[in-house]
Amino acid sequence: MATAAKAVKNATFLWEGVDKSGKKTKGQLQAGSEAVVNSQLRKQGITVTKLKKQSSPLFGGGGKKITDKDVTLFTRQLATMMKAGVPMLQSFEIVARGHSNPSMQRLLLEIKADIEQGNSLTQAFSRHPLYFDALFCNLVGAGEAAGILDTILERLSVYKEKILAVKNQIKSALFYPISILVVAFVITAVIMIFVVPAFKDLFSSFGADLPAPTLVVMAMSDFFVKWWWAIFGSIGGTLYAFLRAWKRSRKVQMIMDRIMLKLPVFGPVIEKATIARWTRTLATMFSAGVPLVEALDSVGGAAGNQVYLEATQKIRAEVSTGTSLTVAMTNTERFPNMVLQMTAIGEESGALDSMLGKVADFFEAEVDDAVSALSSLMEPIIMVVLGVLIGGLVIAMYLPIFKMGQVVG
Repeated sequence: MATAAKAVKNATFLWEGVDKSGKKTKGQLQAGSEAVVNSQLRKQGITVTKLKKQSSPLFGGGGKKITDKDVTLFTRQLATMMKAGVPMLQSFEIVARGHSNPSMQRLLLEIKADIEQGNSLTQAFSRHPLYFDALFCNLVGAGEAAGILDTILERLSVYKEKILAVKNQIKSALFYPISILVVAFVITAVIMIFVVPAFKDLFSSFGADLPAPTLVVMAMSDFFVKWWWAIFGSIGGTLYAFLRAWKRSRKVQMIMDRIMLKLPVFGPVIEKATIARWTRTLATMFSAGVPLVEALDSVGGAAGNQVYLEATQKIRAEVSTGTSLTVAMTNTERFPNMVLQMTAIGEESGALDSMLGKVADFFEAEVDDAVSALSSLMEPIIMVVLGVLIGGLVIAMYLPIFKMGQVVG
């Protein structure tokens, strides 16, 4: 049976085919061309009978992009249905028909169709790696194997809700100052390009030496007026190239994640959020019965930070050779003493998942408090920055008028 290829920024192809045993199967792959799809499926022993290209994954028939919030809500709804004893296929039907996003409806109905063909829930989810990552599929697989799928889905929904809450807190902490800086730049550009030249025409008939701050602002305005297209183009192009490199290059991601962890104000918040995600993920997988070494495969990526991904890979390598988790974590020098002590207690008492869950609760609360404090701190700082920037420009342009009033008086 085919598995979906790793998601990359290519076209999405919907395919149908026949496997080696003659069983009809279908799925989706992301690739650069139909030839690549045919080649990948041929290697898996599948003869393609139908192949159709979509402009974007699951959005061809309209609907918004599927977000983490959509997947999190679906997980909670499915867990609730399963706990209530509703059959799985009926649960998918109810959740799909009641969802407000048509794209999510189609995704859930595709998964339901796969299950009706005899595929396991894990196999059906694994066909859509854009929305259900390895961690999600591993946990569902563990639940199916142990016969506790409803319990695993409940834990998975709690996990995703807490992770989503932490992500939203970090985004809210970063969004406010970034949006203010963008607005400040736009206002400054408008003043430089349109307002200052009007004052320059007025001052040309002044007949006296202008103050130094006014001359500096006028020189900057001349540069803006002459090269505005180059300034905006270079800033936009640089940001676009940087964001693409950040998304695609592991080396750039590592550099940026190291920088973000060392930022004076935001760094500690980002580090706490990363540790919260790391411990929450490991606690959820370990409590589901996933072996520690196997669980660590998914933990690093779920942390959302390349520095901790690299640390997790080192931890996994050491744990697989018999080193205790606490010692391996200590060797990375990436975890606070409190985390190490709680992990050690969990290992000694046989309650590692419980202790890691308490650590995650603690750091999630820390992130919540830190974001609230940041919001209170950033407001006066931003007011001062905007006051100095915009107020400085206004004062520089009004200094000659004040000087003119003194001369006339």
